[in-house]
Amino acid sequence: MTKYYELIKAPIVTEQSMNLIETENKYTFKVEKTANKVEIKKAIETIFNVKVVSVNTVTVLPKKKRMGKYEGFTAGYKKAVVKLAEGQKIDAFAL
Repeated sequence: MTKYYELIKAPIVTEQSMNLIETENKYTFKVEKTANKVEIKKAIETIFNVKVVSVNTVTVLPKKKRMGKYEGFTAGYKKAVVKLAEGQKIDAFAL
């Protein structure tokens, strides 16, 4: 059970992700880099008690950033877009 909570790091709340929730019933999460689609599906179904139809994943690469004379990179992460069954929703995203 605690393994599932370690896989899902945080929800991604942006204008585009909120639009996906309203139009296509798809929710976006930041997940562990080593997680696969099957593990993500089980984690979402267990944590939020919903039925997951599909999972799409994207590895977001680090971007180069500068602050004055200092250079560095933003952190890379893995993003999962989860489509829920018709009529299902996750209340944590409600505004």
